[in-house]
Amino acid sequence: MTIISTYRAALAALPVGTRRRLLYAKAHRRPGRLARPRRFTEKVNWRILHDRRPELAWTCDKLAMKHYAEHSAAGARVARTLWSGTDVRELAGLDLPKRWVLKPNHRSATVHLGEGDPDVDALLALTEGWLTSFQAEGLGEWAYGRARPLLLVEEWIGEGADPPADYKFFVFRGRPALVQVDTSRFAGHRRRLYWPDWTPVDVALRWPLGPQVERPERLAEMVRAAAVLGEPFDFMRIDLYDDGREVWFGETTPYPSGGLSRFEPSWLDEALGSLWTLPEVGP
Repeated sequence: MTIISTYRAALAALPVGTRRRLLYAKAHRRPGRLARPRRFTEKVNWRILHDRRPELAWTCDKLAMKHYAEHSAAGARVARTLWSGTDVRELAGLDLPKRWVLKPNHRSATVHLGEGDPDVDALLALTEGWLTSFQAEGLGEWAYGRARPLLLVEEWIGEGADPPADYKFFVFRGRPALVQVDTSRFAGHRRRLYWPDWTPVDVALRWPLGPQVERPERLAEMVRAAAVLGEPFDFMRIDLYDDGREVWFGETTPYPSGGLSRFEPSWLDEALGSLWTLPEVGP
């Protein structure tokens, strides 16, 4: 057993409340007020521990969130699902386009950018363990445990060899308040935050500050789409893409970084927290 797997097993054995308090204190270098949260990151952890409302239950299921976006009035295009299932051997002989994307339906930060005919043996090795969900079992992120454990193949967004720029909108009851832009994600990862009018915010969030990028041509379209998609929720991060021609839906994210990414300086954590009115939930 590796050190990582031993750590994960020990973490999963703890009560979820203890687990989240330890994770928060380690990530933020201070204890969190998770019972009476004030900061944004504390409220993410409060949601993980306490919010079990039906309107959140589907928000970590990629097929369900695509269905939601398709039937909304947001106007964002949704990538076609080319296949879904649990056995990648079913991809043998499937007529896939030149480029495609393979990902789990019930996990985040796990993706394979495919090209040409799929190498089934390589994909079997690559996806070993993908049908489990450490986010639900180890981290206690409840909605991931409600997502169907499936793999899916989607169409590639855009025409270039690299994925298009993605824009992550922090939306509070239909009000986009912040935009996160990541650059050089596979080498020298950088991150830059902006207000919705594209004024840069000099606050780092986990990664070093990235270069300022030009205001997206379709910023107004993306702000509107994020507002529509986020309106039913007290908070939701809405991820969108701009391929240079149109706006695409990415995903809904109820637990950004599990509330474990540190804002530096921390004033923005407090400012975003003040925008989030938590719901009344049962015991």
